[in-house]
Amino acid sequence: MPLVTGVDSSTQSCKVVVRDAETGALVRQGRAPHPDGTEVDPRAWWDALLAAVDAAGGLADVAAVSVAGQQHGMVCLDEAGEVVRPALLWNDTRSADAARDLVEEAGGDGTGRRFWAGATGSVPVASFTATKLRWLARHEPANADRVAAVCLPHDWLTWRLAGAPGLAALRTDRGDASGTGYWSPATGEYRLDLLERAFGRRLRVPAMLGPAEPAGVLDPEVLGGTGPTGVLLGPGTGDNAAAALGVGAGPGDVVVSIGTSGTVFAVADTPAADETGAVAGFADATGRYLPLVCTLNAARVLDAAASLLRVGLDELAELALAAPAGADGLVMVPYLEGERTPNRPLATGSVHGLTLHNATAGHLARAAVEGMLCALADGLDALIAQGARADRVVLVGGGARSAAVRRIAPQVFGCPVVVPPPGEYVADGAARQAAWIALGGAAPPEWPFAETREYAADPVPAVRARYAEARDRTLDRAGG
Repeated sequence: MPLVTGVDSSTQSCKVVVRDAETGALVRQGRAPHPDGTEVDPRAWWDALLAAVDAAGGLADVAAVSVAGQQHGMVCLDEAGEVVRPALLWNDTRSADAARDLVEEAGGDGTGRRFWAGATGSVPVASFTATKLRWLARHEPANADRVAAVCLPHDWLTWRLAGAPGLAALRTDRGDASGTGYWSPATGEYRLDLLERAFGRRLRVPAMLGPAEPAGVLDPEVLGGTGPTGVLLGPGTGDNAAAALGVGAGPGDVVVSIGTSGTVFAVADTPAADETGAVAGFADATGRYLPLVCTLNAARVLDAAASLLRVGLDELAELALAAPAGADGLVMVPYLEGERTPNRPLATGSVHGLTLHNATAGHLARAAVEGMLCALADGLDALIAQGARADRVVLVGGGARSAAVRRIAPQVFGCPVVVPPPGEYVADGAARQAAWIALGGAAPPEWPFAETREYAADPVPAVRARYAEARDRTLDRAGG
């Protein structure tokens, strides 16, 4: 019964799970917080990893460890392997102008967007690593001059677990590299010419590993000399690719994650290249592809509706389920924080179709749930337009706990919806990758979900048709 460890180094915290490699059974777990902010000294991640490992009972009995991490973060190292400056995270938007410039420099009238989509599968936005490198070169030239290598958060943590044995030992995987803006999922190769275009010169980048190729072995000294020997290190991956592994998603599955923001991503057999920028053409952690759409407004739409109606989330769900599908024509467009997909950063939310008949708490609750799901369904449509298949939706995240969301989702998405039990899916995906490394084989081990629930209902196309009528009728933020 070999044990394996999966690590989720997210924006807010570090989670560590120890699982049985063959069955996936959870043995123990631990966590530790990360500091707030959009730039963070990577050493804070390392300290949190050590604390979370300690809280999880250590690594003395594990056969392999894999790290999944927040995507896009820019970790710059000098020739000695020292961190040059705090890492700029995915949510640091100071590189928005750099993203725009990189697209415009490649050509106007859509030419630049087509160029980047064809080259890397994605149109650069402020979250991508390449845009942060451009920002660094422009705004901190002294720091830029010191940079010898650039890597991602999970790359750096894996390297540290190996004892940080020189820049040549940096390793990465295709899932995380596909969010840099200088690696092509279609060809499986780095585009160092694009890195040079962004930064002004070429840098050392981590060597690319296959999905089940070890990154090295754990250095016992990094755990204070008390660590085990011979523990394999997996290649690791980005958080979304790890989540797909964690829920067991395969071709035909679309994962809809309803958290603070919303993500819709599919495991696909062909790469995406969406010149509109709505779909990011990422790779997954198994050798396939992971086209992804991100929305800014997800579970907080439910929070806002509950606050407006002065009820709890459970009562909001009861109200929504008591109202008819389509809320008798009442529609909520849920752009409460602006929106990323579609790209309307100044938009506000709106309610349409209000009448004396539907001016009730139940109708508004229903409109809030349907509006949030319709916005995510727009993302699903964008994935399908890029060639993804949607046989079923795997619904995860805090919003999936809502009974109304679970029951209304198949009416809106038009396909069956499965809801796995709540869990640390990113850490679980990293653990499943570690099990693949430890056990070998052509594919990661199958880990069953004992409590997965399936929800099915007849589609109600009128809900999305009515939402489409209202979707573009919004006001910009006052003073925006």
